[in-house]
Amino acid sequence: MTAPTMPTLLVLDADPPPRLGRLTGRARIVHTDEAGLAARLPEADVLLVWDFTSHAVREAWPGEGPRPRWVHTASAGVDHLMCPALAASGTVVTNARGVFDQPIAEYVAALVLAMAKDLPRTWEYQRQREWRHREALRVAGTRACVVGSGPIGRAIARTLKALGVTPALVGRTPRTGVHGPADLDRLLARADWVVAAAPLTDATRGMFDARRFGMMQPSARFINVGRGALVDEDALAEALSKRWIAGAALDVFTHEPLPPGSPLWRVPGLLVSPHMSGDTVGWRDELGAQFVELYERWAAGRPLVNVVDKSRGYVPGH
Repeated sequence: MTAPTMPTLLVLDADPPPRLGRLTGRARIVHTDEAGLAARLPEADVLLVWDFTSHAVREAWPGEGPRPRWVHTASAGVDHLMCPALAASGTVVTNARGVFDQPIAEYVAALVLAMAKDLPRTWEYQRQREWRHREALRVAGTRACVVGSGPIGRAIARTLKALGVTPALVGRTPRTGVHGPADLDRLLARADWVVAAAPLTDATRGMFDARRFGMMQPSARFINVGRGALVDEDALAEALSKRWIAGAALDVFTHEPLPPGSPLWRVPGLLVSPHMSGDTVGWRDELGAQFVELYERWAAGRPLVNVVDKSRGYVPGH
């Protein structure tokens, strides 16, 4: 008898590559870079998008020949790979839902505390050897509006609540514990902290614009750990420069890495971090282990988890 053919697993690589030793002898693993992806796609049964900053899948997918039956991206967002041809295909898309929830929530809490306690200026005064006493803000008793009701948004709300903050979650559809889009403007107008943690879709692109920054309190602070394109960055810069809001922190940007010449580096009251809110020690190993577990389910014919609704651009959930 002819031995069954092992499935071909194509990996769009990034450095360091994933640890896939558990799949030895269970998959034919082929590695490629962006330049070789289009030529390799027709031979793949499964595509692992390890380089989750790349847009190569979106560009290569509409080409000739068969396409993988399953695509997994080692990220929470799928906007970097989704294109009409992939959305319309029978290919299953999964993401890394669950890996980044608590690390991002902790990062948001750290930003809230840093801004409330004026830590950036404390460090700056220390470098200048200046003793400048100030009064800090109390976090307990403040209100947060968290936009994005998926696992990351829910983890942020739980973590802020532990600090004494009253969080309000806003999602695509209203349900128990979650406000709908119709409540967003009202919640923004009363929030001390506004946290963007939504997926990037046609409905959320540019949702934080001049109008929304204008309706926030002058004492409010804005944090984006979702996707850069959720925010009109020019409008945010203007809101900070004119003191419409008290401060902001961006961990994600429309163009990454943020160019050295970007004016965002110099906006008063803006904290800039290099898309690191979900990246804790060992996070790549967690992503690799998560994929191996998914592969084992797929190979055994069991239903996959973390399946993305390709029309919505995220994994539906409660």
